[in-house]
Amino acid sequence: MKDVIVVGGGAAGMMAAIAAAENGNKVTLIERNDKLGKKIFITGKGRCNVTNACDTTEFFNQVISNPKFLYSSIYGYDHDMVYDFFESNSCPLKIERGERVFPVSDHSSDIIRTLENVLKKKNVKILKNKYVTELTVKEGKITGLKIANTRPSKSGSFVTYEPERMTESISAHAVILATGGISYRVTGSDGNMFKLLTKLGHTITELRPGLVPLESKDSWISPLSGLSLKNVSLRLMVNNKKVYDGFGEMLFTHFGISGPLVLTGASYLNKKYACQPCKAIIDLKPALDHDTLDKRILRDFEDNKNKSLKNGISGLLPSKLISVIPLLAGIDEDKKVNEITKEEREKIVHTLKNLEINITGSRDFNEAIITIGGVSTKEINPSTMESKIIKNLFFAGEMIDVDALTGGYNLQIAWSTGHLAGQSVNEL
Repeated sequence: MKDVIVVGGGAAGMMAAIAAAENGNKVTLIERNDKLGKKIFITGKGRCNVTNACDTTEFFNQVISNPKFLYSSIYGYDHDMVYDFFESNSCPLKIERGERVFPVSDHSSDIIRTLENVLKKKNVKILKNKYVTELTVKEGKITGLKIANTRPSKSGSFVTYEPERMTESISAHAVILATGGISYRVTGSDGNMFKLLTKLGHTITELRPGLVPLESKDSWISPLSGLSLKNVSLRLMVNNKKVYDGFGEMLFTHFGISGPLVLTGASYLNKKYACQPCKAIIDLKPALDHDTLDKRILRDFEDNKNKSLKNGISGLLPSKLISVIPLLAGIDEDKKVNEITKEEREKIVHTLKNLEINITGSRDFNEAIITIGGVSTKEINPSTMESKIIKNLFFAGEMIDVDALTGGYNLQIAWSTGHLAGQSVNEL
């Protein structure tokens, strides 16, 4: 029987603790919050998108950073196994549009409760409100760690209770770190573990916000706040180079743009260009090519000859956009339809197909769903999740430099890497 410590009571940490306890190991799970699964609780807008039921080969197409690193963990514990885990532990799941998997109850709390029940059955000791202040390493091998009591400050971050006097040392044969990235810091992920690992020789690739809204200072954006667009396409361009091209749903906000399509594009942007300014180009009518859209507008103009331009295109656009298109096309919205020239009509078509937004950057980590970057995958054995630098030290979840798109893929990474790390401890 081995003494195993798992740090982080999120998805990866709880799964790692469960897997590590399967062979009768003495497992202690350390969590800095007063509750487990704080980030799980808010995922999927409180419903928890547990995983995605797509083919495993398709799964890797949804991973942005280092997909090959995940081969062993994903194939070793895929979405079917995650599905079976929850169903066999009295938490029924369902598959929705896009192969997204949710609890039948639509309550993320049921996912957390299921994990807590299994942890209890496996006799995992849980220490809450504890903060790791030091990783103890001897002769290149992890021997344990030091912890202090924690409490949340008014800002939502965490502080220690007099660590000099309150620090407690815990020894272990193996330690699994699953402390997350630095997104949604109120859930407990502040990046402190990255600092501790850097001191021990690990490389932390640059941390950037992923799956995050984008900002724009264009004056016409703010009045559109709350407007949701479906079935549009989005291109992100940096220095005339295409970074992302996708189709889906987006949302205008008071600061810029958001929604599934934008969040996905932002991850590609921030991965390659570190939140640099760019141009977002929206095709409001991707189902219609240029000529077809022009003919559609001509028909609308024929039916509204004596009306103003803003009324002549009212059947083509959401009400909030009706004044924006003439503005960006450089045409008076009150100009009569029968006075619109062919060149002006061309400008309208071009604007509808190429609605350009100047993006100044992205929102910060407080609004990012995931963190891009983390512990370098070059320093982790992908077959075990063990550090190549410190023996018997393992990693799981978002703190590793792997990230994926929305749709349950990031949680699947957490389950898979956590399970592999826990299993690997059993084999020491």
